[in-house]
Amino acid sequence: MLSLFRTIVYTADPANVEYVFKTNFANYSKGLYLHEILSDYMGDGIYAVDGDKWMHQRKASSSQFSTKVLRDFSSEIFKTNGLKLAGIIHQAANCSKSIDIQGFIC
Repeated sequence: MLSLFRTIVYTADPANVEYVFKTNFANYSKGLYLHEILSDYMGDGIYAVDGDKWMHQRKASSSQFSTKVLRDFSSEIFKTNGLKLAGIIHQAANCSKSIDIQGFIC
């Protein structure tokens, strides 16, 4: 997108995403304009900064996104929601009621 004051590029092509976020990341900074907007509510967090600050934030947070941490978290959520659903199904079965699982929201 071209505008009078800035240019923005959007892509969904996996090859382009890899190029921007991995292969040539240093050439695609957020820039001062975006930093000023984001820093109001994100401070100097990973989504608002570039360069050395971004690298520091990435290293600090990378352990929170390990396979084990994500697996443990998702397993706990799955168990919790599974127990809720089992309780609802059990209650419906005891009352001989039908339930619409497709429209079910926890």
